[in-house]
This record gives sequence, structure tokens and C-alpha cells, in this order.
Amino acid sequence: MWSRRYGSDVLADGQSGRLGRRRTPREVPEVEAERGLVVEDSEGRFCGAVVGYEKGVVTLEDRHGKRRVFPLAPAAFLLDGQPVTLIAPAPRGGSGGASPRARTASGSVAPPPSRAKVARASRIYVEGKHDAELVEKIWGDDLRDVGVVVEYLEGIDDLSAIVTSFAPGPSRRLGVLVDHLVAGSKESRIAAGVRSPDVLIVGHPFIDIWAAVRPSAVGIAGWPNVPPGQPWKEGVLRALSWPPEVPAAWQRILRSVTSYADLEPELLGRVEELIDFVTASGNE
Repeated sequence: MWSRRYGSDVLADGQSGRLGRRRTPREVPEVEAERGLVVEDSEGRFCGAVVGYEKGVVTLEDRHGKRRVFPLAPAAFLLDGQPVTLIAPAPRGGSGGASPRARTASGSVAPPPSRAKVARASRIYVEGKHDAELVEKIWGDDLRDVGVVVEYLEGIDDLSAIVTSFAPGPSRRLGVLVDHLVAGSKESRIAAGVRSPDVLIVGHPFIDIWAAVRPSAVGIAGWPNVPPGQPWKEGVLRALSWPPEVPAAWQRILRSVTSYADLEPELLGRVEELIDFVTASGNE
């Protein structure tokens, strides 16, 4: 992988790799206001990703979908807690000068074209078809380049038996992404029953992968609260007054996702963690 932007929280992790060489304390580095770059204003009152640039101002959007416009003044922003000056992003394409390096939907630098790679023995399992389709849309290029296959399980009730059948080992690692992995949940109890140094189970707090898509990307104010005991997806459709067809609703949501900036940090960090785990050095 060429870029590792996400730790436990993408808004805290930042993008230190953009700053290049170390500078003296008196220098304020200049950083292009590239879409998706996460910064804070210099007073630390607003943190968000760059979603727009126009005529010397930049628009930031926070994790709740709130947007604010800031002028591109010197040292007006913080990146990794350090002052930076945002500058106009470099023109895309055109003649003259080197073309900017393409990036994948996950924000990683796209690798040069190469032959198809043989899949690793290691795998990433996700709970359902929607999870797999979302991971493919954002991380598919990266996963193909490192030879990692993603499969979906249709639930994790039999996770212990699934792991045993997979037969994990040092060169055959298994990463599992679980929905609603929070303290006291059924999912957390199931995950706790699997113990192997060659298996990593991580999860996001959302009851369904739909809610890992930022509401602003979908064009809604927020994901509705569905009373316990009711099917979540169907409850969401009723609350939003969307047609009651779940497959069509999912395609609408999936089309709204174009890059990692459209997903919540709690999902971004976990998927990156799994990719790192199954592609660790020596795990070929």
C-alpha cells in the first residue's frame, strides 16, 4: 500500500507524509488544498476534510457533514497539530510539467499498470454482500495490487467454525470485519470466542454498513434511529420516505460513495488495519 492515512481516527491521524522533509520551527510548510485532506483551523475550533476550493478560499466538511469556508491565509491551518499554509491545488492534467500522480478511491497513490497478481492465501472476510461491495468500491484497486481477496459471510453466527475451516497460519492470515462490534453486543461475544495470532477481528460501531456512509454523501441530515426489534434497513427506508426496496436503496447509497472521504473514520481505520495485517512482511 502506498498511503496509510487512517489510524484509530482519520481526523486525528492526519497526513504527515505530505509535509516532506523536516523543516525548522520558523518555517511554515505549504500544502496543496487537495480534496480529502483533513486539517483544523489555526484556533482548533473546526476540523474537516477539504471538499472544495475556489478563488482563494477552501471549504472544509467535518464528520457530521457541517461545512465552513476559510480563506487561504498564511499559517491558517493545522496539520498533525502543526501550522501549515494551504495553497491552491495543482492543475490536473494539461500540458507542461509533470502530471500529478493518480490516486485510488482509498486515497492511496495508484501503482503503475502491472500484470495481474496471484492471490495471497490470506483473506479478508466481511459480514455481508453490501459490506463487500463497499470495500471493493473504495479499496478494490489497492487489494488487487497486493493480491488480497475479500469474501462475505452472510453473518458471523458461525464465525468460530468458519475460522477453524479456514485454517489460519503465519502465511495464511485471516482478517474479519464485523458490524456493530461494541461492548456487550452479540457480535462482541462471538468475536471474543476466536483466539489466534493469525486472525484479526475488528469492527465498526454501526448497526449496519449503510450507516458507515456519511449522511452528507447520501444527501440526508443523518441516519434515522430505528426502534429496537424492527428490521433496521426497512425502518430506515420508512423514516426517509424512500421506496421500500432494499436492493434499490443500497445501490442509491453505493452510487453516492466516490472516495474514502464519503465514509466514516470508524470504518476507514478498521479496513486499513485489516489490509496491513494480511499483507504484513513475511505473509506472502
